Amino acid sequence: MIKRNLLMGLMAATVFTSCQKDDEIPTCETSGFTVPQTYIYTDADGNSTVSYNGQEQRLEMLSEMTSYLKTANTPGTAVDAQTLKDMYANDGYTWADAENLGMTGSSKQLKSKTAAGSGTADPTVQAYYENLMDEVDALSQTTTAGSTDGGPGQGGVVQSTTNTSKKYLQNANGIEYTQLIEKGLMGAVFYNQICVVYTGSGKMDVDNTTPVDPDNGKYYTVMEHHWDEAYGYFTTATDYPASGANRFWGKYANSREGLLGTASALSEAFRTGRAAITANDMDARDAQITIIRHEMERVAGGTAIHYLNSAVANFSDDALRNHALSEAWAFMGALPFGYEPVINSAELQALYTIIGDDFYAVTTADLLSVRDQLATLLNMEDVKESL
Repeated sequence: MIKRNLLMGLMAATVFTSCQKDDEIPTCETSGFTVPQTYIYTDADGNSTVSYNGQEQRLEMLSEMTSYLKTANTPGTAVDAQTLKDMYANDGYTWADAENLGMTGSSKQLKSKTAAGSGTADPTVQAYYENLMDEVDALSQTTTAGSTDGGPGQGGVVQSTTNTSKKYLQNANGIEYTQLIEKGLMGAVFYNQICVVYTGSGKMDVDNTTPVDPDNGKYYTVMEHHWDEAYGYFTTATDYPASGANRFWGKYANSREGLLGTASALSEAFRTGRAAITANDMDARDAQITIIRHEMERVAGGTAIHYLNSAVANFSDDALRNHALSEAWAFMGALPFGYEPVINSAELQALYTIIGDDFYAVTTADLLSVRDQLATLLNMEDVKESL
């Protein structure tokens, strides 16, 4: 197997030369342009050239959907499939919109961006998530206030035996729909949009000479804007990972930072690529695209391995094992939505078959087998037991 980490390091070395702190904003000097240490870019007149409002809306939409789904972890609380579908398609739903992003009535939605790497959303994948919404609705209707009676062959709320504050709505096979929907859409929407759509040729082979519409505050070029939109699907924080590490890919990249260095690598690559675009250095931009795609895959795969390890560590606790395994299942499912992924759908299905569709029947040997195969594919054998 090619040592992809070494390849990424060599590519980065061709871009960076030295770093220093200039007043309050440290910068890194490159061979032809300067990379800021925060995701802040302005034109010669000081106007911000960064915009990713649509991505901010979509991240918040999934946050609100997830919060709604988690209410069903309280026995006796049901969720409604139609409400979830309205949230998914942003169809007549009134959002809490705590950040005042203009979500209610917006044209932005999650559904139309689901598995859209080919240019249009995949209706089969959309239907998969809407079916999960139907299933979590039906299951949540069966729970009774105060009763945590879920278990093998019995869908319901399952309470941890080692940490009684943790309880999750899981079906008769231990599958937790909330995790499959939240983490699944992280993969089918956010991951796919970053690695295939917005860093792909369709969004990158565009104009980079003329601001879109300065009279209406659009001081960015089309290419700059597309890069910003890729960044917005990862995090909306300009100073990531100092902030913005609390949800979705920004959270999990930061969680893997200690062993994989993913948060710092992604932050650096996004900032460098954006600076390269502004400097019209397409070779440097393309090097950062390769790094972003690689590091995002490492986040998804490394996090799947982390949760497989967690399922093993909590094997005797049904609630915690099933919760971790549901997360592992969903993060594994993100991998084929990347660019030239290390694992395709057929190979993923083979790993799913080893785990099986009954999380109460899985063995630690099954989980370790899948973990080890993933670690080999991702070149993570040296850290697989520590993730």
